[in-house]
Amino acid sequence: MAELLSKTDKRTNYCGTLRTDDIGRRVCVMGWAARVRDLGSLIFIDLRDRTGIVQLAFDENTDKEIFDKAFKTRTEYVIVAKGTVRMRSSINKQIPTGDVEIFVDEYKILSAAQTTPFEINDGISVKDELSLKYRYLDLRRPSLTKNILMRHEIAKAAREYYYENGFVEIETPMLIKSTPEGARDYLVPSRIHKGSFYALPQSPQIYKQLTMVAGFDRYIQLARCFRDEDLRADRQPEFTQIDLEMSFVDQNGIMDMSEGFIAYVFKKVLGVDIPLPLPRMTYADAMNRFGSDKPDTRFGMEICDISDMVKDSGFGVFSSAVQSGGSVRAIVAKGGAEKLTRKEIDKLTEHAKGIGAKGLAYIRFVDETPSCSFAKFLADGELDAIMNKIGCERGDVALFVADKNSVVLSTLGALRLIVAKQLDIIPDKLNFLWITEFPFFEWNEETQSWDAMHHPFTMPLPECLPYLDSDKGAVRATAFDLVLNGIELSSGSMRITDPELQKKMFDLLGLTDEEIEAKFGFLVEAYNYGAPPHGGMAIGLDRLTMLMCGAPSLRDVVAFPKVQNASEIMSGAPTPTDDKALGDLGIKVCETEK
Repeated sequence: MAELLSKTDKRTNYCGTLRTDDIGRRVCVMGWAARVRDLGSLIFIDLRDRTGIVQLAFDENTDKEIFDKAFKTRTEYVIVAKGTVRMRSSINKQIPTGDVEIFVDEYKILSAAQTTPFEINDGISVKDELSLKYRYLDLRRPSLTKNILMRHEIAKAAREYYYENGFVEIETPMLIKSTPEGARDYLVPSRIHKGSFYALPQSPQIYKQLTMVAGFDRYIQLARCFRDEDLRADRQPEFTQIDLEMSFVDQNGIMDMSEGFIAYVFKKVLGVDIPLPLPRMTYADAMNRFGSDKPDTRFGMEICDISDMVKDSGFGVFSSAVQSGGSVRAIVAKGGAEKLTRKEIDKLTEHAKGIGAKGLAYIRFVDETPSCSFAKFLADGELDAIMNKIGCERGDVALFVADKNSVVLSTLGALRLIVAKQLDIIPDKLNFLWITEFPFFEWNEETQSWDAMHHPFTMPLPECLPYLDSDKGAVRATAFDLVLNGIELSSGSMRITDPELQKKMFDLLGLTDEEIEAKFGFLVEAYNYGAPPHGGMAIGLDRLTMLMCGAPSLRDVVAFPKVQNASEIMSGAPTPTDDKALGDLGIKVCETEK
């Protein structure tokens, strides 16, 4: 029979906080029975709450009624225990409370528990579907509890830092007008305005810019955002941004402020010192050296361009790629010849083809003479010259891609990460990096036209303004990303505040005057009433927490995550609704052919 809390049942301590300084104190703890050990005349119960566990002790000196309750206790029962803290006879150095235990003299079972579908233990492997169905149980596991608590600490540190630096926390609407931001909107039908829909915000972009026009000059919000897109390990359909905007600053001012936050949160939460300033690299440099706009710089294996050396080569794959405006580039896996066998290189070749490359050439230097897939096409001395250029020595493997630059760089960038993991050469450290000067436009091969790479309020670099009409490929943006160990943490930019320039940007994006007015008219009008120079960025709270926890997936730092098809296994969302509710909204669901 479950017992009830009384007025005298007041928790004095959390389980994981008791130490030797508490010996002799009478305490009251509450939590779940994580483990029960019945040794006949001795019973030990590990009591768990969000802070950790503490051992409860019952022996021949324990009141019989209390001893019997302890005997009946099973794992995951909810318990209130009162007693005196004493030194443990058997010290457990694996837990913070391992020097002490509580000798219990009052004991209540508040709630019994059925046998759980899986053991609440970090050492147990549980299928994702089962753990997510019983997520409230999964969250009791110490590792997940720790992650959620760290997320709380990171969010708390964000507010502390930005409040201290004069930022104002402003909530922006969740039901907004649908505006193009790169992904599909989640739409919410209006009951009152039948046939019309709100959108859930992909970001608070327009509203936070309007807070600058309103004069608040430093905005911060832990903003919930929604994007209807395909999921992956570092993506959820709903997520949280540490969202900020600043007036009367330039790009450096925003980046400096954000660097300060990074240093503050890592010191506050992990006790880790992050040296400032953080390194910076242009987009062009990052792509040419690493094949990625979010490079992992913890290891080398940089891309080397040998186009000039092979433009007139007898190997037609190389020479034709260069002559058609592309390039030939390589990466070298130092000491990789032993692990990267011909079979493994064949697998890498298939992966390269999957990305878009036509194939993969290689040099594998094991014996006296290197094995080269294209040596027979080269003149005397050419292979030695190529190997000297790229630094390929005995024991190494070199991988080559020849194609248009976009294919070459993306392929080698992906292979670089795959090979580094295979060779286990990525050190366990924190490498932050700013990426700056992103292209403003990107060429669309399908439509044979230039597309915008950023949202339409991004400011081009001032020196690039003359090229907006004449050379779109030369236009760079005042956009900047913060990368940690190859993962994008944040993205930001300076904003356009000149109404004429903003209209020009809309025109370049192919929007008609009617479309501009319908989608952005209120923002454009706001700029006519005195808009300060401003910019901002958003740091992904989920991704930051994932990296600080060392978690493999966003699911491990989100309390109730969605799975790959954007459903929640535990509650069964999304679900159909009844005809009456749809009728109130003026909606009818029609079946579509599969």
